[in-house]
Amino acid sequence: QVQLVESGGGLVQAGGSLRLSCAASGSSISYNRMVMSWYRQAPGKQRELVAAISSADSTNYADSVKGRFRISRDNAKNTVYLQMNSLKPEDTGVYYCKAVQIPAMLNYWGQGTQVTVSS
Repeated sequence: QVQLVESGGGLVQAGGSLRLSCAASGSSISYNRMVMSWYRQAPGKQRELVAAISSADSTNYADSVKGRFRISRDNAKNTVYLQMNSLKPEDTGVYYCKAVQIPAMLNYWGQGTQVTVSS
């Protein structure tokens, strides 16, 4: 079992920055083999992928955040980060961390952290 705990959300003005963190813990965790990603869900909308990072540090981003957000991971700390710059009101939502354990393809989700960007 893997537990994910997000932190770093909050209220920020448009154009500002936030850094989200997601720490993983659990028994028999093989964090360096996990694919980590961030999703977000705005009110009344479906959850969408924001960014993902593989065990080999390969990354991909939603078109809407390319050039503004950066995902990274620290395997020594079992933590993934999402640096969010030039925030826009449309970035508002609950941000969730997801871990996929390879090769079993088991999915784990964090509880979410609220990000609110005011105009």
